[in-house]
Amino acid sequence: MKPYVVGIDIGGTNTVFGIVDARGNVIASNSIKTGKHADVNDYIAELRDALGTLIEAHDASDKIAGIGVGAPNANYFTGMIENAPNLPWKGTIPMAHLLHEAFGVPVAITNDANAAAIGEMTYGVARGMKDFIMITLGTGVGSGIVVNGQLVYGHDGFAGELGHVIVKPSNGRMCGCGRTGCLEAYCSATGVARTAREFLEIRTEPSKLRDLPIEEITSKDVYDAAMSGDKLAKEVFQYTGDIMGRAFANFIAFSSPEAIVLFGGLSRSGDLLMKPIKESLDRNILPIFKGKTKLLLSELKESDAAVLGASALGWEARQTPTPASTQPIV
Repeated sequence: MKPYVVGIDIGGTNTVFGIVDARGNVIASNSIKTGKHADVNDYIAELRDALGTLIEAHDASDKIAGIGVGAPNANYFTGMIENAPNLPWKGTIPMAHLLHEAFGVPVAITNDANAAAIGEMTYGVARGMKDFIMITLGTGVGSGIVVNGQLVYGHDGFAGELGHVIVKPSNGRMCGCGRTGCLEAYCSATGVARTAREFLEIRTEPSKLRDLPIEEITSKDVYDAAMSGDKLAKEVFQYTGDIMGRAFANFIAFSSPEAIVLFGGLSRSGDLLMKPIKESLDRNILPIFKGKTKLLLSELKESDAAVLGASALGWEARQTPTPASTQPIV
């Protein structure tokens, strides 16, 4: 058996890729700029050169079993990236097919949050679990749902968009998806910063955040202020955790997971966020589910997590034929 797989995480700014062994060790990794090429074929050519150089440097040319890819709006069934708003190529991109042509090994692709869930199940805190939900808290809110040991893709490949459940049906914030009131608009890093700005505008109490230009405030600024004892900043996290806990109570009601696993920058906020989440979850959960679902933090190393999550899909790619290019790049 070939001992390695490749994980590729395609983000709006960077594409990170690495060679991973069966134990989840990242043998080597590198990155290229995603947005450098307006033509996806030029992007594939640069990725082929950079990844090919990495593979050759580690004597792995004939040792790659498959490639796994995590990318926004990626469809596991079709191998396509479909109208991803943060990528430079619009329309439908047959990414699995293009990578298979470039490297000659099986390729499987899914969205980045699903890849994180597969990585957690393969290498992380969810090892051995058959039912859990992965929540990624970054610029947006992503999710991957695992039921009976299988990732839930739905009939069209796009199931599991829990970041876009509507948590504020009346007068909700505009979300990047074009709707209003989505969880992502409140509980992402961007959402935390938006809450802080709103609080500063409608409240009068002193806050260290008032020393910063209001439009430049980030979730890190809010975290730093809260850790120094700033009351308003602490209340931002309380507000965020309350919304998240209510959402989690709803998620538990439909799939009864053994655990909800949190990953991403905001998950490192410690009790500032975890305490209000747990309190809100306990208040809102159906009694039949009370105390049954663990709230866990990811065990994947932040610097390797994207590559590891995608690489876990690479092992699966060996049993799954790479989808053919069924439509042109638009």
